[in-house]
Amino acid sequence: METKISEKIILGVDPGTRVLGYGLIGVDGSKIRIIQYGVIRLEKYNTHELKLKKIFERITQLIIDYQPGEMAIEAPFYGENVQSMLKLGRAQGVAMAAALAKDLNIVEYLPKKVKQSVTGNGNASKDQVAYMLEKLFNQTLDKKFLDATDGLAVAVCHFMHGKTKAITDNTSKKSGWSAFLAENPERLK
Repeated sequence: METKISEKIILGVDPGTRVLGYGLIGVDGSKIRIIQYGVIRLEKYNTHELKLKKIFERITQLIIDYQPGEMAIEAPFYGENVQSMLKLGRAQGVAMAAALAKDLNIVEYLPKKVKQSVTGNGNASKDQVAYMLEKLFNQTLDKKFLDATDGLAVAVCHFMHGKTKAITDNTSKKSGWSAFLAENPERLK
């Protein structure tokens, strides 16, 4: 009798109101692979409401097409402008609503947690995140889509930490690659 290997799929989302990045990874035990990554370009839509509608439609379609079991999403952060943060929060909320409408579990991660999980540095640049993902997946990623690699990074962060390391968990004092490898020696090849 043949046993079918079941792969868990994680959708990672880096919300935005001009460009939203997403990444889908397949998880089989301790092995991960890229299924798809890309961006949803929203600059061409002239109202915020239309942008939100497009986010909902595209995230819903990604869920239908790839059937992820979970969604990991980056939390909004306070930047230069409160209005920008509010718009970003709405974009995140609409992406979450699309996942909830499809009964997906959602976990939210702080941007520093995502960067730290992938690079070991919570202040890493988008280029550094993309570089480390290339090393992790052993493949070249398109540098034109740094928002997409950020979406992949959110999915990888969720894979590495699971639900126990969500945004509300401040109990872990260890972080970065060395702590991850120390806690998961079976993942070292």
